[in-house]
Amino acid sequence: MKQNKLFVKNITVSLMKIDIDDFISLTDIARSKNPDEPKDVVKNWLRSKNTIEFLGLWETINNDKFKGVEFDSFKNEAGSNSFTLSPTKWIENTNAIGLVSRAGRNGGTFAHIDIAFEFASWVSAEFKLYLLKEFQRLKNDEIQREQLGWNLKRNIAKINYKIHTNAIKENLIPQKLTASQRTFVYANEADMLNVSLFGTTAKQWKKNNPKLEGNIRDYASVEQLVVLSNMESMNAELIKNNISKEERIQILNDMAISQLKSITKSKNIALLEKK
Repeated sequence: MKQNKLFVKNITVSLMKIDIDDFISLTDIARSKNPDEPKDVVKNWLRSKNTIEFLGLWETINNDKFKGVEFDSFKNEAGSNSFTLSPTKWIENTNAIGLVSRAGRNGGTFAHIDIAFEFASWVSAEFKLYLLKEFQRLKNDEIQREQLGWNLKRNIAKINYKIHTNAIKENLIPQKLTASQRTFVYANEADMLNVSLFGTTAKQWKKNNPKLEGNIRDYASVEQLVVLSNMESMNAELIKNNISKEERIQILNDMAISQLKSITKSKNIALLEKK
């Protein structure tokens, strides 16, 4: 679980990632209404029949293991003067997944964003709008960072690929070779790197993954692309020193295994070591 912070009207609101879903702290949202006893605000919200019906509908749509019988009991009691309900009791009795209760320093009650924004509306329409705006800003920042990271790692690979292909052209290709023969040599060198790092050629990978667009390198991890970048630089130097292909492929494969062992526990290591 990964946590971020949102800053809404001078209040820090924790945001937690569970699997692929975002959960927002109801406890922090409640502080905008009652800074001293935010948990009481959450409990008061849970007393409402409208709240129970909303939570039940959300769980029915999103949770195959939701306990409908227990939910019906809460729904029938909700709204009465004697009815009380805590987040923990709701979660334990109904097997709910839309609310999460965490103890400790960074604990409190967290809710899936669908539920969190509903709670924010109940607390304050104004606070909800500011919360929604801040959440959208955070998501846009994440998208931009992901795009920047991907472009950066691809650019590193492209720069080193240029160095690599120039070395091949200058050191491996006799002038008498035709254009098609030169292309074939490039493909062989690229596939030598692919086999050394990924354990397969580009053609074999495409055959095994007919539904995927792009090529094998488009699906590489950041760690793999970093190692690939280093391998391209190394191969360029080996070519300049007239090292044979047989020697180079062994050196590069050993390099890939060593570097991946150093920076990752990737499953690709097991594949490489079997080569």
